[in-house]
Amino acid sequence: MKLDQDTINAIRVLSAEAIQKANSGHPGLPMGAAPMAYTLWAKHMKHNPNNPKWINRDRFVLSAGHGSMLLYSLLHLFGYGLTIEDIKQFRQLGSKTPGHPEYGHTTGVEMTTGPLGQGIATAVGMALAESYLGSKFNREGFNIMDHYTYALCGDGCLMEGISGEAASLAGTLGLGKLVLFYDSNSISIEGDTDIAFREDVSKRFEAYGWQVIEISDGNDTDAIEKAIEAAKKETQKPTLIKVTTLIGYGCPTKQGKASAHGEPLGDANIIATKEFFGWTAQPFTIPTSVTEHMATVVSRLEEEEADWNKLYAQYTLTHQDLAKDLQKWLGNDYLEDILKIKDFWRYEGAKATRVSSYEVLNKLSKAVPNLIGGSADLSPSTKTIMEDRGHFGKEDHSGSNLHFGVREHAMTAMANGIALHGGLIPYVAGFFVFSDYMKPSMRLASLMNLPVIYIMTHDSIGVGEDGPTHQPIEQLTMLRSIPNFNVIRPADAKETAAAWYMALTSASTPTALILSRQNLTQYDTSGEGLYKGAYIIKEESKDVDLILVASGSEVELIYEAAKALELKGISTRVVSMPSWKLFDEQPQAYQNQILPEDAKIIAVEAGTTMGWYKYVGKKGKVIGIDSFGASGPANKVYELMGLTVENVIKQGELLVNN
Repeated sequence: MKLDQDTINAIRVLSAEAIQKANSGHPGLPMGAAPMAYTLWAKHMKHNPNNPKWINRDRFVLSAGHGSMLLYSLLHLFGYGLTIEDIKQFRQLGSKTPGHPEYGHTTGVEMTTGPLGQGIATAVGMALAESYLGSKFNREGFNIMDHYTYALCGDGCLMEGISGEAASLAGTLGLGKLVLFYDSNSISIEGDTDIAFREDVSKRFEAYGWQVIEISDGNDTDAIEKAIEAAKKETQKPTLIKVTTLIGYGCPTKQGKASAHGEPLGDANIIATKEFFGWTAQPFTIPTSVTEHMATVVSRLEEEEADWNKLYAQYTLTHQDLAKDLQKWLGNDYLEDILKIKDFWRYEGAKATRVSSYEVLNKLSKAVPNLIGGSADLSPSTKTIMEDRGHFGKEDHSGSNLHFGVREHAMTAMANGIALHGGLIPYVAGFFVFSDYMKPSMRLASLMNLPVIYIMTHDSIGVGEDGPTHQPIEQLTMLRSIPNFNVIRPADAKETAAAWYMALTSASTPTALILSRQNLTQYDTSGEGLYKGAYIIKEESKDVDLILVASGSEVELIYEAAKALELKGISTRVVSMPSWKLFDEQPQAYQNQILPEDAKIIAVEAGTTMGWYKYVGKKGKVIGIDSFGASGPANKVYELMGLTVENVIKQGELLVNN
């Protein structure tokens, strides 16, 4: 159909023009992938530009985020509110068309992409969320939660390890409503992919348990349509549609070349490309025939949601309780239920905060039914199983406990996808030292304002015999440095409960709970003070001579040291500081009340000292670890590193008396 081809060419030309005007961007992918993207959006994808947040819409993720002008052109043509002026401002400061797609910034963008492979793994999380919610709320004749997740990736995405992790798990779980378009143009920045990427991707995905469909000509829209139809018929496997394309298609001097990937075509090539397509419209102008055609397409898309709304209205009458629950899940409206949990603040005896977290989690799981999560093959160690909530697997998609396998990176990106989908509160878990494998996706969660919860256990040299490979040193500082990311390292069970409450009630900030392997003392004065990031857990006896501040397991250490220092006549305050970020958000008056500017302060933490000097000031000291740990019993490793009551007493006396 000529109108279809004209619209495809409109995507190509508009993308090339915007990139040329910005003198920056990636024209190759939009020009090569336009036929598959248009065919999907116009012929098969269920979405309504007039209600971009419709819960039962199909999701589209541009994993190859550098091809952002493809997405912006689609959003403009399909009426998502991006104007031609927005397109002209591509890659300009403050525009709605930034260099890579940004979730929450541009209407219609389902996730922030750019770091290659992230989109694939996040799409797996979205597909998992759809399947899980469908198992909970769909009933015969009422498939209320029934949609697909589509992603478009390139060669680079499939070179990244995260894509392999996620694809393997998607096949294992049988996520049949996940469809991945592979724009196979065999070009990367450095040249032909043969220089570094010669594997048979189709066979790899078949081995993962995917259905694989190959299309030899990226301009064959009939073949693309048939492939999408075949993907929808396969309900037990995700589908890879490998489409062989020509990067920069239509630019006579650059198509098929690396130079088409990441640089503007040039004015002369823009003219030549338009001649190739027979494009006569003025720059940044869409022909009236295309505009009218797209209005007809959008009108049909609106009808799909209207049909669903009728079905949902009947559902609310036929399944009233389910409909009420679904609305509560979608609104995450469980604050009052959490506050009503019996014995939420009651904990007794010394125990590891990972164990305390398990107790809190299983109190919460009974009050917050849309909690879902798991660990990277470590749930017995991280203590992250929700009892009586079942396990999600290929044969049963209704379980709330997820088995991610040893796939920390994909796990974390999938949690982003679950959060982005809506209706669920995801948590993921692992050993703290392996947050290094998780950090790129944690950073994206912060960028997208997603309140994902991370349960990071075995938080220090307290791991002991496992040695320096498993003993976190710099990880606390690394996570604390991420903007819009809350790191909480609780000192006991009540602080752990408060940390969980903070995480669950966060609207737009991810939270990492940093938990111990070793048992920690329970304090009568601990708990809700955590909400302010730092608070006095033990008062000084008279005018303060010394303040000892710590987080997590080291609070016990400084508490014991303070008692000894008091016997030596040194009036010592003990401050638990589980969260730098929360403390920094408090009024200056409160900060000065807890840590007066002229006070002598010692900070103690089983991690790098970097960052603590902000709180101890020029007169203060930091007792920490600026080397790697060692293998041995935990108490011996603490002694080796100088993290002992005796050393704190010694350093306290030196500071006060000098």
